[in-house]
Amino acid sequence: MNQMVKLPEVPLGDPVNVSRRGFITGAATGALVLGFGLPVGEARAQGAAKIAPGTRVPAFLEIRPDNSIRLLSPFMEGGQGIWTAMAQIVGEELDADPSSFTVENAPAGPDYLVVFGQMRITGGSFSVRSSYDTMRKLGASGRAMLLQAGAKKLGVPLAELTTEPGRVLHKASGRSATYGELAPHALDLPAPAPAQITLRDPKTFRWIGKRQARLDIRAKSTGKAQFSIDTKVDGMLHAAVQHAPRLGLLVGKVTNEAEIKAMKGVHSVHVLDGALAVVAPRYWHARRAVEAAKVEWVASTAPTYRPMPADFSTEAFAKQLATTQGKEEVAEAAGDMAAAFASAKVTLSATYNSQYLNHAQLEPPSATARFNGDGTLDLWLPNQAPEMFQAEAAKVAGIAPEKVKIHSPLLGGFFGRHFIYPHGTPYPQAIELARRIGAPVKLIWSREEEFLRDPLRPMAAVRFRAALDAKGLPTAIEAVSITEGPTEGIADKRGPKLDDSALEGITGKKYAIPNKRIAQIFVKSPTTLAYWRSVGNSMNDFFYETFLDEVADKGGQDPYALRLHLLEGNARLTNLLKAVVDLAGGWKPGPFTAPDGSKRARGLGMASPFGTETAAMAEVSIVDGQVKVHDVWQAVDPGSIVNPAIIEAQVNSAVALGLSQVLVEQAVYKDGLREARNFDGYSVLRPDMMPRVHVRIVESGAPMGGIGEPGLPAVPPAVANAVSRLLGKRMRKMPLGQIA
Repeated sequence: MNQMVKLPEVPLGDPVNVSRRGFITGAATGALVLGFGLPVGEARAQGAAKIAPGTRVPAFLEIRPDNSIRLLSPFMEGGQGIWTAMAQIVGEELDADPSSFTVENAPAGPDYLVVFGQMRITGGSFSVRSSYDTMRKLGASGRAMLLQAGAKKLGVPLAELTTEPGRVLHKASGRSATYGELAPHALDLPAPAPAQITLRDPKTFRWIGKRQARLDIRAKSTGKAQFSIDTKVDGMLHAAVQHAPRLGLLVGKVTNEAEIKAMKGVHSVHVLDGALAVVAPRYWHARRAVEAAKVEWVASTAPTYRPMPADFSTEAFAKQLATTQGKEEVAEAAGDMAAAFASAKVTLSATYNSQYLNHAQLEPPSATARFNGDGTLDLWLPNQAPEMFQAEAAKVAGIAPEKVKIHSPLLGGFFGRHFIYPHGTPYPQAIELARRIGAPVKLIWSREEEFLRDPLRPMAAVRFRAALDAKGLPTAIEAVSITEGPTEGIADKRGPKLDDSALEGITGKKYAIPNKRIAQIFVKSPTTLAYWRSVGNSMNDFFYETFLDEVADKGGQDPYALRLHLLEGNARLTNLLKAVVDLAGGWKPGPFTAPDGSKRARGLGMASPFGTETAAMAEVSIVDGQVKVHDVWQAVDPGSIVNPAIIEAQVNSAVALGLSQVLVEQAVYKDGLREARNFDGYSVLRPDMMPRVHVRIVESGAPMGGIGEPGLPAVPPAVANAVSRLLGKRMRKMPLGQIA
């Protein structure tokens, strides 16, 4: 996932004033509407109306006569603060206070493919870093057009004008005009040529790089925010489903169907692919009825997507992964491994394991589908990629993609949950029910159905070997991961090359170990798979960083000193590692006795996910056999930043999720069935388990990296390394669980 999109070499294109072409319908009268596009050669010369899909950047800016501003965000807001960041970036160059912005999720369409000008997803920590220049140019173009309008209205030379937040100012006369007043005059002005767009010197930034209150918090705090689960459509019916306990099973017979149909409020009962659905005017009636249905499930006689074996257990699968031998496909290699091990003073080997994980987001999945008289389909659903869902929904509905209108409400948490996952999202069922019934249908998966069909973060086992010289320093490291990556798992087939998302975090490490070999043995998972926050890094940095501590122990090295040695010549990471140690008040590995009398230790972890560098330290103790994390310190270097408050919040959030997976979370199967179908059986980090979190932002000036996911991967190894030091034995699997 880190490598999913490469920076294109093509430059972003010129701004386009699309307001005169009626591109946005229903815009406020007199509003100035701007857009950006990519260079398209002859198509561009023929006019913006004929530009091929995907050649224009999607951010559309509306400046209303009352001086309020509407921004259509190409990225979905799900609590990560992207709406605020987009408003800060555009507002900076427009010279408009971000607090005056109203931001909405943009609809699906080819104009919204802004991730490096190639695609559109909210994920992979791509949002700000992939669109930063584009959104700045959008704001600067708007400011330039407003200055032109101001020159005409005030009757002064353009060169004599400047702006203050929300207004054009002629300092010599003291006259000014608000952006809202100038909007009607700017409607027919041509967009400025690229050479005329001057971006602000970062030294003069008012809002970029500064703390800015979140634009989505008030609506959420007052109950006005609308999520997919809140969707209401005239004439809408509600649906609930009961899925087969295992993928690959179909409805054979509903033994009490007559009783179900006679239950209060039931409109109809429907057999779907691998599920039974009940439709009713009220959701509660539909849910009560479908849960009361007694279904005899039968195995499909036709090939199905990743059918679950009836004897599958996660315990047995973990053992299988740890011992599997097979073809080792090499992802990274350097040096002479055979010579390094032959000349080694000491060698070391160990096997590490990770678990399956649910997304466990707060809002369970839902979808509302409505077929219209003109043959179009409206679809409301939580999603991280509107155009992808538009294309897939069109296939399900049997209509052209342009006839599908995707509505993207706020996300009630996502963590990778809301991409296209076969049998993992409710929209195909909602579309099918709406088609059968001839009325809008809103389908909500109960928490139990969500836990059953939620595709999982992969499980893996990694076999390590290391060679050490006479000084106890590593001269070679080998890691062989036995797993299936999420990308190949979702596709249910192997691609032409290794799945980067399977190995990221084991590959790409910056330590100067001269000989290395990183490989994968592919073993297909019986479960469905998905992206999970920080994707492969979420488990692979745990594997690598904990084994590195084990190497330090074997060689009689201090883990902090060893990392500094292996990072010699890498100023950025050396500075970052020293920053987290300074933030924590120094390196104190322990075990030591804390002021409260508890025995504690500290551990380190580093990670390089999504273009950002991180270093974490954790301090732990053991209380009644459970790991207690007292403090987590994290230094994060994303290159440059937009909003430090959002970064701190994201790091806190990532720390919580990282702790949850290393301490308690795991999805367990026995006899092909999920053991936990709700939070009473699936443990997540409790509020009383959350430690103090300390964050230091380091701006190295490197190319901008992501921030939504990078704060997670370094935390699990920091905790595990601290526990290992405290107990005097290595922790090689997640979750740590009960400590003997």
